[in-house]
Parts: sequence; structure tokens; C-alpha cells
Amino acid sequence: MARPLWNGAISFGLLNIPVQLVPGERSMDLHFHLVDMRDQSRVRYERVSEETGDEVPWNKIARAFEYEKGNYVVLEKEDFANAAPESHESVDIEAFVEPEQIGPEYYDRPYFLVPAGKAHKGYVLLRDTLVKLGKVAVARVVIRTRERLALVRPLGEALQLLILRYPQEVVAADAYEFPAADAKSNRISPKERAMAEQLVESMSTDFDPSQYHDETRAKLRAAIDRRLKSKGKKVSKKVAKADQTAQGNEKVVDFMALLRKSIDTNKRTPAAASVKKPARKSTPKKASKTTRRKNAS
Repeated sequence: MARPLWNGAISFGLLNIPVQLVPGERSMDLHFHLVDMRDQSRVRYERVSEETGDEVPWNKIARAFEYEKGNYVVLEKEDFANAAPESHESVDIEAFVEPEQIGPEYYDRPYFLVPAGKAHKGYVLLRDTLVKLGKVAVARVVIRTRERLALVRPLGEALQLLILRYPQEVVAADAYEFPAADAKSNRISPKERAMAEQLVESMSTDFDPSQYHDETRAKLRAAIDRRLKSKGKKVSKKVAKADQTAQGNEKVVDFMALLRKSIDTNKRTPAAASVKKPARKSTPKKASKTTRRKNAS
């Protein structure tokens, strides 16, 4: 199983369901490096000042916002600290809605919520309740220091978490001009419409995702293999060891009492203290001495 991004809990009403957040997608991109054609040594980028041409050390670099062309306002560490969400590992459910109320334009990135240890009862209870009622949950979750809007839905035996775009990130259709739904003004004849419908019907089938592949990646992968064979090298494959996850015992929880109290108070429990962790301070690594890029001539 993929390494969890964090260990925390799903929180709704007064219930906290221990889970692990794991990726629901994998990158299949082929990553390339820049090398010197003459000796195949790596060509690296440097942090160089536009004014002096000198390399700038990490401890002298700040983050700034360009409020107009060529003019910047520098933000201090406390500005980012004050804007950052509270450091916690929790999926805080705020509402349950009909799934068709959320259009596909809001969907962004998928994750899975895996029950932590042997704490399965609450997980199964939430999953099966969503299935029976035909509902999905709208929640907030912090991923890599940023608070995101999310949807939690049942998917087979799993609970899937889909990151949602905020409404401000979605462009409405009325921002553009489209042809009116008027066949007469667009000079579409009944015969043309009938032929179009016949073509669509002839190409209609069930969606089978296994039939679709990234052809560009496949061709590049084949080219890489050919280049390796021409050099007399063998393609080596390393098998990564599966991550070992500690299995904890599920605590005895009176779900009936928590559910009844949640319904009576209609309040949500904040992330439990047991799942909160202090934010880690990221320490930038000291950059190694590198070769500057040559200007293209």
C-alpha cells in the first residue's frame, strides 16, 4: 500500500473514525533530466540574482507577490504562519448532500480513506449509511498545509475522498459565448440531425477504461528501452518493499450514545487532540555546488 500522507480521523457529529489518507492516483509521467551532450553530466539550475548574476543562498531568499509588473511586496514568515490552517489531521464533515448536486467540474484529485488499524466499526457504519441514503459528505481537510474542500463518498468497500475546487476556481459557462440551441438559425437540416444521431448510436458502447492508454508514454518508454539495448545495458527493475503499517486495536466506543447525542446537539466534534500533531518546520537543504546553465546563443 502507498505511504499514508497522514494518520488522523473522519469527524462528524461527535464521532471520530480513525483513518489514513492515501493517494488515489499515480503519476505515469516519464521524468527527464537535462544533461551535457558531450559527457552526459547533469545540468542543474541555480538561484541567480538578475541584478548581480551571483548565486543567492537559501537563507537570503524571500517569497514575494508581484502586485504590478516589476514591483513586488515581500511577505514575512509570520504572514504565512498566520494564514496557514490549524495543523491537524482530520476530515471534518460539514454536511451530507445528494451527489448529483456537485457537478464534475468541481472534482479535482482523488484520495482514499483507509481505516487505521482495526478501527472498522465506525468506518463501515459511515460507508453503509451513505450507500443506503444515497448521500455524499462535504468536508474540509488540510493537505500539505492548505485547507481544501472535499467530498467523501462510498466506492465499493472503500471511502473515497475527492478534493473539490472552490466555486471561485470554477469558470462559469456564461463567461464565454456559445451558439444558441436553435437548429434553424444554425441551418441544421433534419437529415443532418438524423445522420448525426445515427453515427452516435453506431459508436455507443459501455465505457471500459482498460481500453485507453497513454500512447505517447508507451512510445517514449519503448524508445528508452531501445537506447538502453543499443548500449548493451539491461533494464533493471527494483521491487519496493510494501509499507508496514502498525495495526492497533479498536477502542470500544458507544456509537449509539454518540449518534444520539450528535443528533440532539447537531454539533461536530473538532479534531481530537490525539490526532493533532505540531506543524513540522521545513528546513531547506543546503544546495550543492552546481554548474550554471549556459546562455543559449
